[in-house]
Parts: sequence; C-alpha cells; structure tokens
Amino acid sequence: MEMCDSPFWLLFRSIGEEQEKALKESLEIVKIVEERGLGEKKFFGGDKIGIVDIAFVEFAYWLEFIEEIVGVKLLDANAFPHLHAWKKNLKEVPVIKENLPDHGEIFSFSNN
Repeated sequence: MEMCDSPFWLLFRSIGEEQEKALKESLEIVKIVEERGLGEKKFFGGDKIGIVDIAFVEFAYWLEFIEEIVGVKLLDANAFPHLHAWKKNLKEVPVIKENLPDHGEIFSFSNN
C-alpha cells in the first residue's frame, strides 16, 4: 500500500463517501492495533518504551492534526482506551516530550 492509498491519508484528502469509507477503514486498523498490538500494556513492548513505540510517535502525533483538520476522532478514549492511554504515556516520556514540535505552530502552518 502506497502512502496515497492509506485510509489515514485519504481521510485527510477526500470528502463525502470516500472520506466515510476511509474513516471506516482507519477505525478498523486502529481497532486491530488496540486489540492485538497493545492490549493491556503501557507500551507496545511492555512497561518500557521500545522501537515500536518510537516508530509510532509520528503517527500518534500527526493523527491529532488529521483529527482536528478533518473533524473526526480516531483515538477516542472510550472506543480505544489502551491506545488513548498509550498516546498519553508516550507524550510523557522525557525524550519524546522534549522533542515534539509545538502543536500550535504546526497547526497554524498546516492552515496556511
């Protein structure tokens, strides 16, 4: 699957029925990650941050912008409590927290 075929990308780049389809497909992927990838663990590897968590930092961070711009909520705390907690835990890891770009600046830039 190329990036332009990703349902997450299509969510951002489509409207109407195509966007609804992309939302449904995105939620299916998120559900699989919630159930099979994370489960009850704090991070993907357990109690400590690992390479999988680091690989998903960008996804978790940029997903917030897609949610704001498109007006959809993918990582809803009620629907995906483990992923929601993971994202919160991830942002509290000092090296991650210190190196995330400023949310306001990125959002402002994306609206130009």
